[in-house]
Amino acid sequence: MGRKKKTPPRRKTATVIVEGETEKWYISMLKRNERSLPINIKPELNVKKTLEKQYEYVVNAAEDYTKVFWIVDFDTILAETKVAKKGTSTPLQRFNNYRNEIEKEYKNIVIVIVNSPCLEFWLLLHFETTSRYFDKCDKAIKQLKKHLSDYKKSEQFYTKQDQDIYLKLKPQLQNAIKNAEKLGKFDQETPYKAIAEMHLFFLDEAFHNYFKDN
Repeated sequence: MGRKKKTPPRRKTATVIVEGETEKWYISMLKRNERSLPINIKPELNVKKTLEKQYEYVVNAAEDYTKVFWIVDFDTILAETKVAKKGTSTPLQRFNNYRNEIEKEYKNIVIVIVNSPCLEFWLLLHFETTSRYFDKCDKAIKQLKKHLSDYKKSEQFYTKQDQDIYLKLKPQLQNAIKNAEKLGKFDQETPYKAIAEMHLFFLDEAFHNYFKDN
């Protein structure tokens, strides 16, 4: 009998799935600046889909990549939950179900990252140690502008050559990670609180040593 062919290990690749444009620009700039990352980040970003469609995309991606990061702006989920019709499942309930399913079926492959209210709160943590809860992204942006007075939610601001958002904030990255860690991880029992789980990306086993040394 001939030897059974071994299945070659998958090349280490990661995909980042987001709904918002700011996350797309931020991760794209991270990739542009950190060209020596030990794992290749595929630019499958900016999924302008419903929560359900995003979840399907995440599950499908888990079959093709060694690591999948699903970044979720939570202000939209909470806002839509407030106006959901009585007797129907809310976006918050559906998200919790998806997150629980991912934890059970795709542990260590899919990492769900919650930013509440939005990515700008993560940017704010580069400058401040705070647990203040902003129920709207605009309020977080207003606070962020105390440190980045020229901040704009635009592609031009985020991707400006030699002064892009990632490069601009990189000197404070470890500070942001520490501040985010202090807030803890998302707890579905207490969804209305300040959370920035972007540190889970930088502390993931795929990148941890790299960002610690760079």
